[in-house]
Amino acid sequence: RDYSIIGKDLRDKKSIEEIFLDIGIDELGLDYLDKKYLNLILKNFSGGPVGLNTIASSIGEEESTIEDVVEPYLLQIGFIERSPRGRKITGIGIDYLTK
Repeated sequence: RDYSIIGKDLRDKKSIEEIFLDIGIDELGLDYLDKKYLNLILKNFSGGPVGLNTIASSIGEEESTIEDVVEPYLLQIGFIERSPRGRKITGIGIDYLTK
């Protein structure tokens, strides 16, 4: 809405893509928190597995935010796996981060 107020044309794909980039959402729909989560697992915990509590405290978010907001989409696109031992980044997730 703010973009339409300042005169941005929101009817074409290029304008929408520019707005997403402005607010930090990439071509796959990942935002800053998604990338922070993935990078934490890859760089700080060698790709996992790592427990939810550890992830949440490391990035300063509630466990419920991680489970309800961050993880569902990352699971859906195959970037992470959940197991009894914790969360683990997949090969697809690693490829995305190292591209």
